[in-house]
Amino acid sequence: MTSTPTARTFPMPAPRDAACPFSPPPAYTEAAATAPITRAALPDGESCWLATGYAEVRTILSDRRFSADARHPGFPMLVPGRREALLANPSFLRLDDPEHARQRRMVTGDFLVKRVEAMRPGIQQIVDEALDRMTDGRTEADLVADFALPVPSLVICLLLGVPYEDRDRFQGLSRTLLNKHSSAEEVQAASDELREYLGGLAARKREEPGNDILSRLAVRDDLTPDEVATTGILLLIAGHETTANMISLSTALLLDQPEQIARLADPAALPGAVEELLRHLTIVDHGLPRVALEDVELGGTVIKAGEGVIALISTANQDEEMFGGADLRPADELDLDRDARRHMAFGFGVHQCLGQPLARAELQIALATLFRRLPGLRPAATGEGRKFRSEAFIYGMRSLPVTW
Repeated sequence: MTSTPTARTFPMPAPRDAACPFSPPPAYTEAAATAPITRAALPDGESCWLATGYAEVRTILSDRRFSADARHPGFPMLVPGRREALLANPSFLRLDDPEHARQRRMVTGDFLVKRVEAMRPGIQQIVDEALDRMTDGRTEADLVADFALPVPSLVICLLLGVPYEDRDRFQGLSRTLLNKHSSAEEVQAASDELREYLGGLAARKREEPGNDILSRLAVRDDLTPDEVATTGILLLIAGHETTANMISLSTALLLDQPEQIARLADPAALPGAVEELLRHLTIVDHGLPRVALEDVELGGTVIKAGEGVIALISTANQDEEMFGGADLRPADELDLDRDARRHMAFGFGVHQCLGQPLARAELQIALATLFRRLPGLRPAATGEGRKFRSEAFIYGMRSLPVTW
């Protein structure tokens, strides 16, 4: 049984409301209230389907009739002119099995839960040292520049084997690649520079390998130099951008709701609290693009072969039927007592985030340590002082002035 979806078409991508910076864009919540499957207008004038319900998003991300390969006609592009750059050297996130699985398996072992658990003392040391520097002789700082960004940047540099002294270079290039307003030429130039940088680093490591991911990739005979550089770019950007934004956004949100901070001090409650922050904030708020490989009926609507669809994990993560409850705050509010373990902030299915065990460990350690060591932490400024990255595909903060 199929139905005709509403004639309303929602814009993609849509901006967040400056008055509600921790909530999904209003256009997305309106789409979710309309129907689980609606139409969306892409910037290039094309249209695609928009999936907003939890069940529908979960199906799209796990059903192999939907492809993550941007080379398929009809794959939805959120920024015009970037298809060529995306197709030139696709990472395994933009490939389907078996090629996706082949490349992903080469780095899976570095992010297994057991391996990450063994890293916790080292992460704790990095967090403590960052706070030592931030508080040395000071009572005020920008939490983004002085804590949220340095911690995951140093962790991923150590894992990959990238010199931390090069952080300004790769952080700047990452911002260009993730900026919705960067031109196709700027994206291509940033991509080429980062590829050249990591390719050169990998070539040196092939001659003198170390105990790091890039070295292990560089010495493999079943990966081309381009594949090594592409995987390195993916891990480097994802490894610092996502966690840095989650640390700063979580801190800003908790400073707005200080009554919930105490949950972070309970070791038993800490993992669940971090899952709720991940669910509520969902920093990949513009969704995950896919294209249908055959006709699929979903949410009472037939998505035809060759049609694009964007799975909005931000609205799926606020689905009241999945995350609401009589004893809880509504699903569109933060409730650190909520069981949020089935959220999809890391995606779902075979393409879900490879580094999620590491991200969880970093967030748990960083947030718990921050509020334990600085119990008087509070905003140093609001309005112009607290700046959000509304221009980026990975939502976050550019600055968060704090004092203690």
